[in-house]
Amino acid sequence: MLNNYAKVVVKGSPISKSNFKLFNIQGRAILPYNSGKYHDRYALYEEEIAYEARSQNPNIVLSESLIAVLKVFYKSKKRHPDTNNITKSIFDGIEKSGIIVNDAQVRRLIIEEFYDSLNPRFELELFAESSYFMSYTISKKEISDTPIEYAPPSNKKTSLIKKPSKVSKNNDNLTCEICNKAISKENSVSANAGKLIICKNCFKKLF
Repeated sequence: MLNNYAKVVVKGSPISKSNFKLFNIQGRAILPYNSGKYHDRYALYEEEIAYEARSQNPNIVLSESLIAVLKVFYKSKKRHPDTNNITKSIFDGIEKSGIIVNDAQVRRLIIEEFYDSLNPRFELELFAESSYFMSYTISKKEISDTPIEYAPPSNKKTSLIKKPSKVSKNNDNLTCEICNKAISKENSVSANAGKLIICKNCFKKLF
């Protein structure tokens, strides 16, 4: 019988692989699994995914290209990993289970984010492309919901956007980005495709 569908449900809050990486003295990223410490959690989670995937889909092996639909149910709306980052964690465990040969088989992927404080989990459905096709629509709501607003990550500094160089009406005088003095075009040096203008005096001081 041709295997063309599998479904995996793993209970618990999904975790991101990137949150559990350590680095050795050469700067190479490693994922510990038997250190007896907190960072072992990812390896254990990957093993749990592999076990659940195999036990829920006995004797199924999907070896062709796949469509995947991933529904992630977080415990909290405020604190959870980036949904885009956990896909790698999940598919590593699915590949380890043996129900797929390689996570590169997934050529089409839909991810949806939900919240369930009582039963956090993820639900993954895998469809063989030879038997299924994907179709979706995006429609405008008649009545808009309250927007879910996001703020920049707390560990990310707000980038400073430089103001463009000031140009006079006759386009002859510019302002140096370093000393902020007015300069003529003949006494200026441009860089970064003309976005950065500095005077020749400041340019010499850079070297």
